[in-house]
Amino acid sequence: MATPPDEAQLLGMLIRLMGARNTIEVGVFTGCSLLATALALPDDGKVVAIDVNREYYELGRPFLEKAGVAHKVDFREGPALDHLDALLADARNVGAFDFAFVDADKPSYALYHERLLRLVRVGGAVVYDNTLWDGTVALPHDAPLSDHDRRISAAMRDLNARLSADERVEVCQLTVADGVTICRRVV
Repeated sequence: MATPPDEAQLLGMLIRLMGARNTIEVGVFTGCSLLATALALPDDGKVVAIDVNREYYELGRPFLEKAGVAHKVDFREGPALDHLDALLADARNVGAFDFAFVDADKPSYALYHERLLRLVRVGGAVVYDNTLWDGTVALPHDAPLSDHDRRISAAMRDLNARLSADERVEVCQLTVADGVTICRRVV
């Protein structure tokens, strides 16, 4: 449920390498990846953090405060698609973000992708978590899985196929944690 340390370190390094200042996080939970993002941003950097549950975010907020990075976080509670659409409604946000990290409702990843590609600048990156879903994406379609795992695995297979065919992005899939896919926007 929480971002593992090696993945958090990778996210922080990507943000610093890119010189990112303006980021989006879709799916916050208790804020492990949010903390890594906020720590990597410059002091005047910002992360729009979107989650359907403020209660979990509030559990992690003391760590953001203790680290001295809470001022970088703009938390928005509610469905991510609604918040992404609201960001897109303001033309100043189109192409205004350097980096986005997604670890939320897996069946909605493809919908998030279309919106995030409009929000993230050319040369920026969108990173998706859990794209290997415990390796189930490589199993035969009739492999014995729970209904939940079958649904998520199908969504991740669909996303992976879409991303690999998407000429707007350069894709790198890593076996870090449960699969991390980095999409660099090229168009």
